[in-house]
Amino acid sequence: MEIIEYIQLVFSDYTLRTITLGTAVLGAVTGMLGSFAVLRKESLLGDAISHAALPGIAIAFLITGSKDTNILLIGALVSGLIGTLWIRGITSKTHLKSDTALGLILSLFFGFGMLLLTYIQKQPNANQAGLDKYLFGQAATLVESDVWLMTFVTGLCLLVLLLFWKEFKILLFDKDYAQTLGFNTKFIDILITSFIVLAIVLGLQTVGVVLMSAMLLAPAAAARQWTNSLGKMVFLAAILGGSAGVFGTAISATQNNLSTGPVIVLVASVFVLFSFIFSPKRGLLFKRIRLIKNRNDLELQKTLAFMYHIVEDHDDTSHPHTIRMLNNFQGYSRKGLRKLVDKNYVEVEGGMWSMTSKGFKAAENLYNQNGKND
Repeated sequence: MEIIEYIQLVFSDYTLRTITLGTAVLGAVTGMLGSFAVLRKESLLGDAISHAALPGIAIAFLITGSKDTNILLIGALVSGLIGTLWIRGITSKTHLKSDTALGLILSLFFGFGMLLLTYIQKQPNANQAGLDKYLFGQAATLVESDVWLMTFVTGLCLLVLLLFWKEFKILLFDKDYAQTLGFNTKFIDILITSFIVLAIVLGLQTVGVVLMSAMLLAPAAAARQWTNSLGKMVFLAAILGGSAGVFGTAISATQNNLSTGPVIVLVASVFVLFSFIFSPKRGLLFKRIRLIKNRNDLELQKTLAFMYHIVEDHDDTSHPHTIRMLNNFQGYSRKGLRKLVDKNYVEVEGGMWSMTSKGFKAAENLYNQNGKND
């Protein structure tokens, strides 16, 4: 399928339009909420919650015998919230760190969930009920009601963010200060965590338990490279998450035998890689450029400082002895020497270079400036 044909189908085909809108909305809401998980250094929280939701799905099916998506997701939500409360309880009541608690809950709930899925699969009067789609995701099962539910949760999330923005921001960067101001930090923490759990549960059907944490963290990690502002980071993470959903769906639809969920995660990972390399403030490329520039500037300053000491001790800067001493100095490169020539700090004649009056003045200013700093 060509891209143009895909775009036409988005507007005409119900299934493709539903999947595209669903993945876009899911990417936007997980990007927004993932920003808080990343900044709170709880990157494993999404992985733990998504795995903790699995036994809830299985138990909901065992109790009701229903394959209805809403019932199964309610079970996932309850199980995810229980897992989150256990994590909070372990970190607050014991000396264990949060990463240890996250790892314990992740392993415990996921192992229990897989045990229940095996049990369901071996029942004589029931099959696995399609529950395996929650492991790796199956975006093709999205229907219009799912998209409306995601949209409602996204709108509710935006409303809560606007109402409690100041509280979230203070709690995020200085919890002790928030407590001194009289904010109920426990309520605020539970509120933002509950929305993260809800967003993860909504994404299980599309991306799956195994990959859902990447959907939560990748857009936020990419957005963090471009800005230091929380508001801009949340907005950019939502844009990147939604774009990953749209592009991932497009690639999956235009190619044969490609699952939508993994493709979405791969697209989000490409955004992260691009941001790590090309973001102006933190990107590896620009860091390297700044390092080279600082190294070159240091080389020029070192050369000028040496010039200053040599010329200061010799009244005649054009004397052959002075020029020979300057040329014996090895603290410069050809490129650095060309820069000094371009700035008219030195002159080169017959392979020998000498200092100009402008260069001496620049070196003197640099030397005096360094002396004041010391």
